[in-house]
Amino acid sequence: MKSVSFQLPTYLRALSVMIFIIVLVFFLIIGKSLLVPLCMGGFFAILFTPISNWMESKKIPRTISCIISLLLMAALVGGLLSFIISNVANFTQDFDDVSGKVTEYANQIDQWSLTNFDYDTELRLKTNTDYVKNMLTENSSSISDFAMKTVGSMTGIVLIPVFMFFFLIYRYHLTNVIIKIYKDKDPELVKLRITKLRKVILNYIIGVIKVMGILAILNITAFSILGIKHAVFFGTLGAVLNIIPYVGPFFGAMLPMVYSFLTKDSLFYPLGVLAIYQIIQLIEGNFLTPKIVGGNVNLNAFITFLGLLVGATIWGVAGMILIIPMMAILREIFDLSEHTRPFALLMGEEEEEIKKIKKVEESLDEEDEKED
Repeated sequence: MKSVSFQLPTYLRALSVMIFIIVLVFFLIIGKSLLVPLCMGGFFAILFTPISNWMESKKIPRTISCIISLLLMAALVGGLLSFIISNVANFTQDFDDVSGKVTEYANQIDQWSLTNFDYDTELRLKTNTDYVKNMLTENSSSISDFAMKTVGSMTGIVLIPVFMFFFLIYRYHLTNVIIKIYKDKDPELVKLRITKLRKVILNYIIGVIKVMGILAILNITAFSILGIKHAVFFGTLGAVLNIIPYVGPFFGAMLPMVYSFLTKDSLFYPLGVLAIYQIIQLIEGNFLTPKIVGGNVNLNAFITFLGLLVGATIWGVAGMILIIPMMAILREIFDLSEHTRPFALLMGEEEEEIKKIKKVEESLDEEDEKED
């Protein structure tokens, strides 16, 4: 007997995809407190896998190597957080004369409007300097608490090292599980793709860290030349925020601009910060990232921007940080099967496919010219 294959109508398949997306988004929102630390633990495990492999090659037991990797991760993250929090706590002392600065700028605006438009805005009378000073002082002293809350919700503090430890311990077991899932494929091919996927994410993370280090040096040097206080902090924070595409560099530039505007006597300093930051971002976008990070994630700009919006909506800041490597993993998984390969093509920038399309279009144009 011939086997009868049953296929759903097109509208039912589209409906099933929409229902799946709704369920998936609902699951991501509900499971945020668990999934965010899980993803962060996985990325840290990928980052420290070469270190664990090296220690295991020196006959160090896997459990000991995983514990050492865990301690290294905790030291790095703890050092970065303590550096940021300790610097933010010192901002209160720099805002002692903010009220005088605000009054001075309000008087200048009133004088300029009166001279040029013969109209007194009376901004100096409307400016509540005590309120502004208190607001800045309170917010600057509570930034450390905000940072701790943000990091706590993003990493899970306790769960992230636990997940990282188990990912490192069971990394070969997880590989075998994936091989069993794709049992219709060649096991060596699946293992090769998993290794490639891990290397893609590892190279992306290491590349981002290298770019962050170079950006930190450039930012610190530029801010120090301008005479901006806390140049090390602003330069490092700007480099760290750069891991969030599009949005991170904006806030990385705004913070030192606002600080220099409130603490310096001339507009030269905030404008100088803006100009230098733009030059550094041009260097980063056109030279550093293409050369160091390269096309590791191979995601097109539209999918990247859409992913950032979805990640920010579902998981907030943590989603904006995690979404890029997660979509890179998803793209590699889609590329494993013929049925899902079109989705991988949709997410990526396939230069070869673009070249093929251009060749087809050129050949069609030539045929049209011959017919004419």
